[in-house]
Amino acid sequence: MRLTRIAVLTAVALMTACGGPRVRHAPAPAVRYATPAQHGIVSPNDILFRAIGLVGTPYHWGGNTPQSGFDCSGLIVYVFNEVAGVALPRIVQDIYAVDLIEVRHDRLRGGDLVFFKTFGSGVSHIGIYVGQDRFVHAPNEGGTVRLDLLSNPYWDQHYAGAKRVRL
Repeated sequence: MRLTRIAVLTAVALMTACGGPRVRHAPAPAVRYATPAQHGIVSPNDILFRAIGLVGTPYHWGGNTPQSGFDCSGLIVYVFNEVAGVALPRIVQDIYAVDLIEVRHDRLRGGDLVFFKTFGSGVSHIGIYVGQDRFVHAPNEGGTVRLDLLSNPYWDQHYAGAKRVRL
């Protein structure tokens, strides 16, 4: 009998607690993660990891986001802005004209920008050097962001130089 009385009182207490007016709480704010640039700590590896993470993103002329796809300069502008807070010009020739540190081919480090003359007399293509003779870039319509070898005969023949962004 005593157990029955305790069970009934417990049930009444629970029903009273659950049956009261509902209190609506404001939704929790979205979590925002700070980028390394917001902490003032950016390394070339941060640039590399983000660029390599975009491998497979479709090429789209004029594209500058993972959602819209990338062209070569759109990829570079996106990665450096997102990771390091560096605002580079949108056009390859304008990026090349920026006062950046010129880098000899034998001194390339991960995160350096590599430039190519694929048509005309000026630079017309850009990528990010990864290391071990590889660079990530958005090469052409119908393709995707990918890794290629600098020593590939095509890229070797069209290589125009490299520059380093001050991080």
